[in-house]
Amino acid sequence: MKLLEGQVRIPSGCAISAVISKEGKKMTGDKIIESMRPMHDRSNGLGGGFAGYGIYPEYKDFYALHIFYNDTAARNECESFLKDSFEIVRFENIPTKKHKRITDVPLIWRYFVAPLSSVLSRLQLDEMEYTARIVMKINSEIKGAYVFSSGKNMGAFKAVGFPEDVGEFYKLDEYEAYSWTAHGRYPTNTPGWWGGAHPFGLLDRTIVHNGEISSYDANRKYIEMFGYKCTLQTDTEVITYIADYLLRRQHLSLNDLSSVIAAPFWSTIESLPKEEKEHLTYLRKVFPSLLITGPFSIILGFTGGLMALNDRLKLRSMVVGEKDDKVYIASEESSILTMDPSVSEIYSPRGGEPVIVKVKEGAY
Repeated sequence: MKLLEGQVRIPSGCAISAVISKEGKKMTGDKIIESMRPMHDRSNGLGGGFAGYGIYPEYKDFYALHIFYNDTAARNECESFLKDSFEIVRFENIPTKKHKRITDVPLIWRYFVAPLSSVLSRLQLDEMEYTARIVMKINSEIKGAYVFSSGKNMGAFKAVGFPEDVGEFYKLDEYEAYSWTAHGRYPTNTPGWWGGAHPFGLLDRTIVHNGEISSYDANRKYIEMFGYKCTLQTDTEVITYIADYLLRRQHLSLNDLSSVIAAPFWSTIESLPKEEKEHLTYLRKVFPSLLITGPFSIILGFTGGLMALNDRLKLRSMVVGEKDDKVYIASEESSILTMDPSVSEIYSPRGGEPVIVKVKEGAY
């Protein structure tokens, strides 16, 4: 029977969740998986994923490349390229377990690598820029290969499926991290594909996102002028590259990143004290094409911290809770209470105002 208006409720987009220990205490992936269960209806089985920080302490000085392959030929071609580009200290299948709701599984491999110093010297590049370029080259030029995680001492894990199933598939209960992020996808513009699930990442920065970016094309055209290659036609990929560009290449602060992508209205800027007014005016004039318009809530994961941000009108839900050294972020309060029922202080951040949480120096 065809359902009519009023007979079905479609939730407002995807589900996001995160937890971080400010003391750097390690947590297994159990709770972040459980945090997604109350928000099951926010996704539709076309994508789920997680990112964990601090999960590879024995290889913390090496970039951990997580790669999907369509077939063995793609893997052989990519591995040949990696051997010419990096010192590979270890490579292996990423451990998974069979799950009846996770199907059409690609080859999933990880590599712990270090850029060759001779190549860095010849190209006059630092190791982060070099690694980012290698990721872009693989994802745009090697057919059937896709790098979906590329940072140090962290990793993204994603698939087509509901997030709670994806977490079980990757056995995240066997990993320990000081920070976790999670996403349940409800794609509106693109088909579900393993690489298109969230988190999106480049180097150690990852993004999980709930929203609909109406400025996608303007943002994409601008960021591609600086060597980024948006191969998936999805807005979250663009947000990830904007964050990398502003933070790593332009050396902006997290607060400035927020003021660019969720810029205050001109009328708000005009009412501010002179120094703040001048600074925000500068950011709006220098980076006008990186203003993200449309409803969104995002969580940015990075080494040693998290940042949560809503669009300036707060058109997507996001709440934050704190208890002891833990900070919890999610689309819904029920998600936070699933992780810790004793959390009593839960609030909703204002639109355009970032929530920035950092781990104690030296604790990660």
